[in-house]
Amino acid sequence: MSQTPIELKGSNFTLSVIHVYDAQPEEIRRAIEEKVEQAPEFLQDAPVVINVTGLRHNTPWEELSRAVLATGLHVVGVSGCRDAKLKQAIVRSGLPLLTEGKAPKRSVAETSAAVRTRLINTPVRSGQQIYARNSDLIVTSSVSASAELIADGNIHIYGMMRGRALAGASGNGECQIFCTHLSPELISIAGQYWLSDQIPAEFSGKAARLCLQDGTLTIHPLI
Repeated sequence: MSQTPIELKGSNFTLSVIHVYDAQPEEIRRAIEEKVEQAPEFLQDAPVVINVTGLRHNTPWEELSRAVLATGLHVVGVSGCRDAKLKQAIVRSGLPLLTEGKAPKRSVAETSAAVRTRLINTPVRSGQQIYARNSDLIVTSSVSASAELIADGNIHIYGMMRGRALAGASGNGECQIFCTHLSPELISIAGQYWLSDQIPAEFSGKAARLCLQDGTLTIHPLI
């Protein structure tokens, strides 16, 4: 029997979601380009989802989508659409309508089984990526600029943090990031992220803990 030419499997992907609000398409394009310039290795030519919850029903979708595509991003879908006319315009443009789901709650047994730890005792160099699948990630040394830490669980960094850290990569919004010297290019939990210029100045280079509160990225002193 010949082998089937395809195989269908489930998988998880972490995508950036751009929330757009009522504004001229050119304003949106410029705002996105500024973000891309701040973190080109993370956002340049990246696949993204557009969330349109903040748009009015009479938004010129074709102009807005052209403005987003002009930045070089690849739009894979649209979420948060509640208006029938806007839905029709999105579907006509060839993009799928997506529903953002919350990560399912785990039982105590499942959580205990999933909490493993990957330990890195050496510096994480520029261009290096470390992924802690189904586990927490602990780095006891420094993380250089352009290095990337990804974990399905929590991330702990006990050296200088200058790269990117993405915790809760599988969608778990209860994950946190703990850092003793916070100076990252990008920080993210369950897809919610800040670029370096969004981190409050009083936490730059300081010990901090980041978590999600009501779905919003929040930062606290690490005491």
